[in-house]
Amino acid sequence: MKKKLLLVDAFSQVFRGYFAVRALSTAAGVPTNAVFAMTKLLMKLQQEYGDCDGAFVFDKGKCTARLALAPAYKANRPPMPEDLRAQMEPIRNMIRAFGWPIVESEGFEADDLIGAAAAADSEREVLILSSDKDLSQLINERVKMLVPDRDGKGLLIRDIEATREKFGVPPEGIVDYLSLIGDSSDNIPGVEGVGPKTAASLISQFGSIEAMLANPEKIAKENLRTKILNAKETLSLNRKLILLNFAAPLEGASFTKTEPDYGKIRELAEQAELKSILKELEKTAPAPAPEPKASGGTQMTFDF
Repeated sequence: MKKKLLLVDAFSQVFRGYFAVRALSTAAGVPTNAVFAMTKLLMKLQQEYGDCDGAFVFDKGKCTARLALAPAYKANRPPMPEDLRAQMEPIRNMIRAFGWPIVESEGFEADDLIGAAAAADSEREVLILSSDKDLSQLINERVKMLVPDRDGKGLLIRDIEATREKFGVPPEGIVDYLSLIGDSSDNIPGVEGVGPKTAASLISQFGSIEAMLANPEKIAKENLRTKILNAKETLSLNRKLILLNFAAPLEGASFTKTEPDYGKIRELAEQAELKSILKELEKTAPAPAPEPKASGGTQMTFDF
């Protein structure tokens, strides 16, 4: 039986940790807050999901396909803070030290690579660690999401039923639901006056945007009907932006997790002066093998 596949939306967790833990640095003033937060996450994953295969999946460069469709896509996002940028190499080194491969492809978003990987094997159970609602479109009987809870101490499982409870639509309705309400974080405008409750109600009534536009007379409120009809082009574009690219390239990508290199983990934690992490490693990680004693040769004695 194949191992479960754990796919981590890496930047979503990096930024989450960066903003959750502030004002942490070495004695020399080197920022380490994001390194600390990610190391805590990696330790939790090792404890609870260490028997999974998988990878940490990163965005790399700008998404060329979506920018070709909408030049303003994600244009509202500020650049990465410099104190976080300085921590990215140590974070990536720590991820690898815990045995997780890193997957990325120039010009593609992590969401697309995650979608392609989740769809690649129809028999393997998949867990996706992210709070990105776009990824909810991937949920089915074998694919679930792990969503960090509000206090940051646990991971909630989002399955088909939990998706329906949260958004009011099943996973297969997520793309149309988000197309209606838009996504401010990605600079995707929705239909004016259509919020989550209205969107969920429309998807529940029609099943899809396509069916709704084919039968606009069934939209009871005239004002809403007019807004929907005026937004045909917007809705079409939004669907293209939100629907994941399942053909995103995975050639050469590894999803095979190896055992953590605790020697390397300790070394990285020492470099970042993560004292609490080092104390925790003393309790939970295998002790390092003792170094062989230096030998000066064998002293021989003779009796005469």
